[in-house]
Amino acid sequence: MNNDPEKIYISQGEHTIGTKPDQVITTLLGSCVSACIWDPVAVVGGMNHVLFTDETENAAQQFGHGVNGMELLINGLLREGAIRARLRAKVFGGASMIAGLTDAGTRNGEFVIDFLAKEAIAHIGGDTGGNVARRVEFWPTTGRARMKLVTQQVVITKPVKLKTNDVELF
Repeated sequence: MNNDPEKIYISQGEHTIGTKPDQVITTLLGSCVSACIWDPVAVVGGMNHVLFTDETENAAQQFGHGVNGMELLINGLLREGAIRARLRAKVFGGASMIAGLTDAGTRNGEFVIDFLAKEAIAHIGGDTGGNVARRVEFWPTTGRARMKLVTQQVVITKPVKLKTNDVELF
């Protein structure tokens, strides 16, 4: 008998709903944010992975995608029998991955937390902000979440250009 959980990986712009006790939804977050929302009575939950703020001329459209990402998750839970008044949420992500460049991660986290408050969904935990990525696992039927900070640094070096037969390799 295999006791390993069914892992469901989601990436940016995705969401999924889980209804089985052996399911684990997982993602990797930088400045993106995931809302892990569940109904403990209906025993159903889900996670999204959203990035929706920026400083470009399309910022308003991006906020629309964030609202859409939250609504898709919540409506999916309601279709599976969740009751809005019983929903609970944990929020993860929203890191400032490149210091001094942008505060999009912070704004992403604030947006999700504000959205939950406006929708009267209890925000009971999570971890947002900082400057490192997070790996998040979420058990949708229980609301259990596990987070690991990804502290490995990626060193970017200047490419070395080699001249060979007028083709530059780096």
